[in-house]
Amino acid sequence: MKRALTIAAALGALGAPAYADSHIAQGENDFKKCKACHTIANGDDVIIKGGRTGPNLFGVVGRVAGTEDFKYSASMIAAGEAGLVWTEESLVAYVADPNAFLKEATGDSSARSKMSFKLKDSADIAAYLASLGEE
Repeated sequence: MKRALTIAAALGALGAPAYADSHIAQGENDFKKCKACHTIANGDDVIIKGGRTGPNLFGVVGRVAGTEDFKYSASMIAAGEAGLVWTEESLVAYVADPNAFLKEATGDSSARSKMSFKLKDSADIAAYLASLGEE
């Protein structure tokens, strides 16, 4: 029994990177839903050319909310000033309902986001965005 658990654990560990890679690849594909408003560019290196309605999402994971060179809503800036740093999990929650997320993050029942689009299943996109900020 112990050997079976050891083998299962080893096989699971071997499968993890493949799952992560497929998760990221699916997120890159799913980003098509986002590029109408968002671009992904690292300086002059444009990874995905998209719209300018939303901020550049390169390096968003690990960034303080509302600090990229973009005209954010007052609520998003307040969330960043209150200490909101984007993680994969917080991006997924935000994208599912931006206004509700900001209301909870700021404690302000009138908080509003400029982003009106909602996407309930964005874990792959968040994983993809997180992979772009890695060296």
